[in-house]
Amino acid sequence: MTTYTAPLRDMRFVLHEVFAAEKTLTALPGFEDVTADVMDAVLEECAKLCQDVLHPLNQSGDLEGCTFKDGQVTTPKGFKEAYKQYAQGGWCGLTASPDFGGQGLPEALDYYVAEMVGSANLSFGLYPGLSQGTMLALTAHGTDELKKTYLPKLVSGEWQGAMNLTEPHCGSDLGLLRSKAIANGDGSYKVSGTKIFISAGDSDLVDNVIHLVLARLPDAPEGSRGISLFLVPKFLVNTDGSLGARNAMGVGSIEHKMGIKGSATCVMNFDGAKGWLVGQPHKGLACMFTMMNKERMFVGAQGISQSELAYQNATAYAKDRLQGRAADGAKYPSKAADPIIVHPDIRNKLLYARAVVEAQRALALYAHMQVDISHRHADAAARERADDMAGLLTPIIKAGGSGFGSEITNLCLQVFGGHGYVREWGLEQMVRDVRITEIYEGTNTIQSLDLIGRKLGLGGGRLVKGFMAETETMLSRLQSRSELAEFVLPFKDARAKLASCTQWIVENSQADANLRGAVANDYLRMFTLTSMAWMWVLMAEAALAKSGSGDSFYDTKLYVARYFMAKVLPQMASLDALVRAGSAAAMAMPESAF
Repeated sequence: MTTYTAPLRDMRFVLHEVFAAEKTLTALPGFEDVTADVMDAVLEECAKLCQDVLHPLNQSGDLEGCTFKDGQVTTPKGFKEAYKQYAQGGWCGLTASPDFGGQGLPEALDYYVAEMVGSANLSFGLYPGLSQGTMLALTAHGTDELKKTYLPKLVSGEWQGAMNLTEPHCGSDLGLLRSKAIANGDGSYKVSGTKIFISAGDSDLVDNVIHLVLARLPDAPEGSRGISLFLVPKFLVNTDGSLGARNAMGVGSIEHKMGIKGSATCVMNFDGAKGWLVGQPHKGLACMFTMMNKERMFVGAQGISQSELAYQNATAYAKDRLQGRAADGAKYPSKAADPIIVHPDIRNKLLYARAVVEAQRALALYAHMQVDISHRHADAAARERADDMAGLLTPIIKAGGSGFGSEITNLCLQVFGGHGYVREWGLEQMVRDVRITEIYEGTNTIQSLDLIGRKLGLGGGRLVKGFMAETETMLSRLQSRSELAEFVLPFKDARAKLASCTQWIVENSQADANLRGAVANDYLRMFTLTSMAWMWVLMAEAALAKSGSGDSFYDTKLYVARYFMAKVLPQMASLDALVRAGSAAAMAMPESAF
């Protein structure tokens, strides 16, 4: 049986001491009342729910899974009661507008909630998680009538949202989709087609599921420029807000998956289902990306959540499991053997996990704070800078959080040895559960291609220049702080490698059409590591101010920061070499030789 304790101390440290969130966020219009006490109260209540209600259902939900019979999806035992408690607590509408019953709290807090819920029960978190993006897209692009009809119920958690993109014949190439929509003449449309891999596509948790569906109008241009977005409810809604007839749609089957078995992944069939246009005709992909970008950040949080859960359980095991003696002499001579945490290999695995997850938590919080600033800051230039930074970091949060999530859960499983490979200890579930995060909401290679192919050149390199300017400001501020040199100098070197490599890619990719695709994953990892090092400099600065105060938290933070700089960040050298190797080795061999 796994255990989970929400890392509230670390969360508060990053929120208050590293980023001074109370000062930053309360300065934004609408957040004046979001004090440190309010933030801490939200975190504490979420931690209780996650620890006491959601996590006890994690392993049982995996064992039982979802069932599908007579067209109805049934979630594992306990999920329905837990969801009711979750919704009644107001968690579904944490960041939603008070105009529709939401609490109007910052995205930064929503990130922490997503991480805690993911650690507690990754499968469960997908049900309310998909509603978040649905609400965001509908708020940004829906008509007043659609907002009035659907948002209050989504915000309250009585209804749930789902996004429908992928079809059997096309995965990420949405330009190939075939789903159709035909106008009914009354402002509604008949939507027909089949969608696959629809997370939380149906459940017994809510009264209605509100699907956002990509489809083509009859006059649609070919490719991705001819896609429109439609709202298609499972049950039609009467004029008085009550539920009416079942719409012409349903679940064809649910997938039998490697992991996240407590989440229903559905095949959805739309047979002339009644739907309503969201946004402008043929502009559906842009509307969907309002939802997609939110969900990509959410997936990054899922990856971080599993790293945290795996680290906690592997650390507890390493302190308890006796095997062998420490190389420099027995640490517990009264025992038959020393606990395995004395061994360098085990320490390397655990410190690697901790150094990564704490940096990624800080980076994800910073990115979400940029989203808040981009939405609410009074100054247009500040909004643009924050939006640029959030856009640049979105693929890094998604791919970094999920990629390191798989890496770290595997490392922590290894700490358990054979016990990690059997079901009862729970590590094998984490490895299975987290693996999907590298695939859905755009595979990690798609994220790397977005970074290297689109974000790199956007606005003449404006996004990357903004990142360099922001980090240069920090370096200038800290250059005279000799006590921080052990953190600042490795970051400065990594940043220089990233800048040089970026310039090399820009200069060489015009002559080699395959270059960006061949090096994209390595380049994204370089950017991720550099961004994490940036976070460690900021955390080391905050921790050093309290080091020696008698609170071991700050001294421990510095130990982990040093580990990151010494044992994680040096990957930059090999990644730099991999990028500069270009595409030749990958593309030289004839296809027939494979």
